[in-house]
Amino acid sequence: MKKTGSCQCGTVRFAATGAPRFVANCHCHDCRRATGAAFSTWVGFFDDQISWTGERSIFASSRGVQRGYCRDCGSPLTFQGQNWSGETHILIGAFDDPAGLTPKGDVFIEDALPFSKPAG
Repeated sequence: MKKTGSCQCGTVRFAATGAPRFVANCHCHDCRRATGAAFSTWVGFFDDQISWTGERSIFASSRGVQRGYCRDCGSPLTFQGQNWSGETHILIGAFDDPAGLTPKGDVFIEDALPFSKPAG
């Protein structure tokens, strides 16, 4: 499997090969702030599964966490954290064709907004 994607303006592009480690919705406060969305859907890959063209800008958003974005258009793209060393998590909206990347779960549901709390 090979999935490609980019920021909104196309300056930063990526290709991810192989199966993702996971696809999940994150409801934490930090992801809400970073993306402006009620929750974020992340697709996790090992770093060596992803190749990049163009340069992501990196923001150290909190201790041990780096978020990647396009410096030209501002699109948020990635999450990397010391708790998930060797992995890059890519926002599902950055993929050219996210079909088939179905979330299998939700994390940090204790932070979920009332209208977006997962059932169960």
